[in-house]
Amino acid sequence: MAGRMEQRKEKQTAQSRTRVIRIGDRLIGGGNPVLIQSMTNTKTEDVEATVEQIHRLERAGCEIIRCTVPTEEAALALGRIKEQISIPLVADIHFDYKLAIAAMEQGADKIRINPGNIGGRERLRAVVDAAKERQIPIRVGVNSGSLEKELVEKYQGVTAEGLVESALDKVHMIEEMDYENLVISIKSSDVLMCVRAHELIAGQTNYPLHVGITEAGTLTSGNIKSSVGLGIILYQGIGDTIRVSLTGDPVEEVKSAKLILKTLGLRKGGIDVVSCPTCGRTRIDLIGLANQVETMAAEFPLDIRVAVMGCVVNGPGEAKEADIGIAGGLGEGLLIKKGQAVRKVPEDQLLQALRQELENWEA
Repeated sequence: MAGRMEQRKEKQTAQSRTRVIRIGDRLIGGGNPVLIQSMTNTKTEDVEATVEQIHRLERAGCEIIRCTVPTEEAALALGRIKEQISIPLVADIHFDYKLAIAAMEQGADKIRINPGNIGGRERLRAVVDAAKERQIPIRVGVNSGSLEKELVEKYQGVTAEGLVESALDKVHMIEEMDYENLVISIKSSDVLMCVRAHELIAGQTNYPLHVGITEAGTLTSGNIKSSVGLGIILYQGIGDTIRVSLTGDPVEEVKSAKLILKTLGLRKGGIDVVSCPTCGRTRIDLIGLANQVETMAAEFPLDIRVAVMGCVVNGPGEAKEADIGIAGGLGEGLLIKKGQAVRKVPEDQLLQALRQELENWEA
């Protein structure tokens, strides 16, 4: 127990070392909670579709949203989008420095740029001056896929060391322009390279870190890569805001990020659903039931654990650490509270019985 307490203290100390950065009405760094980000995949120019998607993301638990700004029309759309949402809005800019300035003029709460592709030092200075005037933070982003040729040659390939050097070089460029309202992201689709890069940079800077595994993949592979990578990084107390990058509906990114943070003890609240893996004793549609319970549980702001077990043989015992649970049998199931079976319920009424218990749950 003492060892775990010491580890927790070390992690808290590591997180509190980063400086505090304000993004809209949210704070990251300095020991503040790790915030969840996502990115819209609508055309930013389509204000109605983009706002609708952001509202879905907000309901799912997204705390910071990013939109790509590839055109002047997209930059001008940001103002109308911002008016209709309640979470900070980040503008993602590549190549055209004028779009970064336009995005800030439209009220972006933060901009994401790669200083290496924004068009040279003078154009970068114009962006920094605009950010400085409005005190808008800049996220300095570096990806393994865009590492400079010189650093690839220096380190004989794309490496964690090269990613860190590239990111810090760009940070120093902006610091020389007398601006330090910065967030750093260094991402790679190589999970262990990404982990190593974050371990290295955490010891060399106190800027908040935006953490994620880039181009992680589809729902299954992307979740596994992100969970492993983010889990290792966050467990060391590194990281101030995260995005789980998935090929699919961005709402799934938010759901995964919430679960990663909860699993690591970095986020509380919301029902934790546990379920058994099924076996030959299972006589109900446990897979379907578990999915229904998980969907239903998202409706309730309760900080409890709900167990969904496939049989009445081990169900009560396996669910004893849960606050409430159900265990299926042949045509019926048990409703379980604190490891004790309280009553039998017909199979087709198990879900409703659980819902009624949650609706009447006393905190």
